[in-house]
Amino acid sequence: MTGRARLLAMAFALATAGSPAIARDRALPALAAGDRYVAMGSSYAAGPGVGTAAEGPARCGRGQLSYPHQVAAALSLTLVDATCSGSTTEHVLGPWGELPPQIDAVDAETRLVTITSGGNDIGFVRNLFAAACATMPADGRPAQCPTAQRPTAADWTALEARMHRIAAEVRRRAPRARLVFVDYATILPARGGCAALQGAPADLDASRKDALRLAALTARVARQEGALLLTASRLTAGHGPCDADPWSFGSTAPQGSVPVHPGPKAHAAIAETLVARLAAGR
Repeated sequence: MTGRARLLAMAFALATAGSPAIARDRALPALAAGDRYVAMGSSYAAGPGVGTAAEGPARCGRGQLSYPHQVAAALSLTLVDATCSGSTTEHVLGPWGELPPQIDAVDAETRLVTITSGGNDIGFVRNLFAAACATMPADGRPAQCPTAQRPTAADWTALEARMHRIAAEVRRRAPRARLVFVDYATILPARGGCAALQGAPADLDASRKDALRLAALTARVARQEGALLLTASRLTAGHGPCDADPWSFGSTAPQGSVPVHPGPKAHAAIAETLVARLAAGR
């Protein structure tokens, strides 16, 4: 087995841990070339700056090398990319300005649906930007830093309810579709920060707790709804901005890329693992 094959095998084991195959999806016909695939979610699915810009509203920041685009290419699926940077689960279920609800892309012909959402509901990226801005030197700091907005108990309860509604809507609109929840890539290390990921320890600790809680919530909803779960959080652990082989960007990013977001390596790993799971019927 080559080094790359060993890496993929390890990634598959990590990403599928705690996510057994479920009878409903196992009974569905295998995906075929040309099948309709709808991708929904926020920037961690849209992939802003990950490859050249994909078709769609400029503000959604879809990248040609995002994991949905790579999955569609690998399996010869017809991708309907409804992802949009900055969106919340409310924008999956309802309109966002001129944009229709992402869920409206799901129809009876859909055979695969992926969803990565919830991070903006709890202010995850906003809070990381706020933490980094607050620790910048005065001569390089913006005139006004964003304010951290920590989620309340009511916010978490409402988020979980909307995640269940998304699953129910997918089942109603596309009864023959596989539904896959893909949680968020890991950005924060197990403790503290580093030069590449700035912020006061207390702020980073709070965001770390939010990330862990969001991953647990996503896993719980997937299990209760009988959906598949791909734990990108486990798959990318050890490859954050503070690690030796970073797959994601920290408080700064190369031109064209977005800070505190997964980069090309993270999207490629997520796509390869998801393709392997779908090919294996799990």
